[in-house]
Amino acid sequence: MSEDIDEALDWQGQQVDCAACAHLTLNGTGGCRIRHACVNDRYARRIDRFFNWNPGLADLYLGHPHFEVRAIAAKFANLFLLPPLLGDADETVRWNAVRRLPRRYALQLRGDPHREVRMRVATLIDDDELLPMASDQDYYVRLVVARRLAPLLLGRMVNDEEAEVRRVVARRIPDEWLLGMSRDRDAAVRLEVAQRLSPDRLVLMRRDPDWRIRYEVASRATVGELVGLAEDQDALVREVARSRVAVRLERETGASP
Repeated sequence: MSEDIDEALDWQGQQVDCAACAHLTLNGTGGCRIRHACVNDRYARRIDRFFNWNPGLADLYLGHPHFEVRAIAAKFANLFLLPPLLGDADETVRWNAVRRLPRRYALQLRGDPHREVRMRVATLIDDDELLPMASDQDYYVRLVVARRLAPLLLGRMVNDEEAEVRRVVARRIPDEWLLGMSRDRDAAVRLEVAQRLSPDRLVLMRRDPDWRIRYEVASRATVGELVGLAEDQDALVREVARSRVAVRLERETGASP
């Protein structure tokens, strides 16, 4: 149903009464419009339009009983009035407040009870400030952390209980740490490691139980170490290993006097 033709109801389901509105005078000056821009309407889009048209009124609504009004008002209100909203009962209000405040305020919400807030807070802070969130109880928060921490700070996350987090870690840790993850219990993590290892170190994974890792080894490892893979149980691994060995032998034979 179009928002221009449906009923104008407030957050409690009651008909919006323009005659009783404190902003009645705005109606005649283009400051509000029923079913389009109204602070008393239940639809967030209409509330947002109201404050977009009247940002100077946002300060008055930071304590409104409807969370949508508080959350949207926080996008327009005076910054100096926002810190108390970090303790608001609604996570949307807390986030809209902290995203506008100086970064130091985000530290107060690293342990927010709502995962969505913690995920977003993790995008606002860096490195030493972010490090405590590497052990967050929610794996998706840790995933955000793993994507943003400086590589040298990822050491504590190489044994994360969630494979997807370890995959991100394997993509970003310093090269010298890669072999430490080459025996990870998850094959997808080991594959990330294999794809980053240099040819001379990659050969150390030639006996991996997953054919994808052995295929990576057969494709890139030093040719002199591929004899065993030429008899691999997997046809694709055997094919690429034998092909590379054959090319090397051909070159050596062609180079002989």
